[in-house]
Amino acid sequence: MRDHRAVTSPTPGPRTPAPTVPAPRLIATDLDGTLLHDDKTVSPRTVAALAAAEEAGVEVFFVTGRPARWMDVVSDHVHGHGLAICGNGAAVVDLHGGPGRHRFVKVRELPVPDALDVVRILRAAAPGTSFAVERTGGLHHEATYPPLHLDPGESVAPAEKLLTAEFEGSTVADQPVLKLLAYHPELGPDAFLALARDAVGEIAAITRSSPSALLEISGRAVSKASTLALCCQERGISPAEVVAFGDMPNDMEMLAWAGTSYAMGNAHPEVLTAATGRTATNNEDGVARVIEEILAARQVA
Repeated sequence: MRDHRAVTSPTPGPRTPAPTVPAPRLIATDLDGTLLHDDKTVSPRTVAALAAAEEAGVEVFFVTGRPARWMDVVSDHVHGHGLAICGNGAAVVDLHGGPGRHRFVKVRELPVPDALDVVRILRAAAPGTSFAVERTGGLHHEATYPPLHLDPGESVAPAEKLLTAEFEGSTVADQPVLKLLAYHPELGPDAFLALARDAVGEIAAITRSSPSALLEISGRAVSKASTLALCCQERGISPAEVVAFGDMPNDMEMLAWAGTSYAMGNAHPEVLTAATGRTATNNEDGVARVIEEILAARQVA
């Protein structure tokens, strides 16, 4: 999940081809910095490529750090088709109902005791950290948490209160916690990620997708990759039959799991080590270009 501020991307190098996949069964793509242009639009070329993939019998999964309520950006343009893995694997959402009618299919929550442990540990390890809590019904945050997001928090209180039954309204407290967000105003993004992972250990999964020092914290073993693997297992789809796309550290496990994967031309340098190939930047429709090549290869095979 990204904030709205500008991102300085690495200079893209030449495209590196991945192994040929004449008959993939599923395409898994990140959104921000990957499928979407920097202005958060879906290009006509990409819309056409996704439609052609579905027409050819290839499932399309949107796999993102975004919450379900931010999925109109794609469901508006792909006619409500497909499933989305949201919150870095914390939820699987059915988009078929169209904008505003998304349905949770699967929830992999962050247990409240673990979330409270993470808050306690990070407050001590990185003083000045502020937190937000993403539940199935919306975002709740501390007063010092900056307005990095596309929508305001539904309530403001210390994280310890937001995570417990003391929080106003039992209906909110009963909503599963999808992820915890932690922001530091001074640390660099990669330095904060390394510090948090070292301090928290195996209590929770920690990653980032923002250019700022904003960490996304999920239940232990929850990631884009692990939830995608569950969805594929349910469909009898092997990793070798999956093509994945991504650009940030929260995509790395998914890119490494998929049989064929592409880092975007604008990807974080570390992401290049996880993918089997590289495509053009998001603004150059890198995902659409690969889909077009895959479908063309299917026709020749």
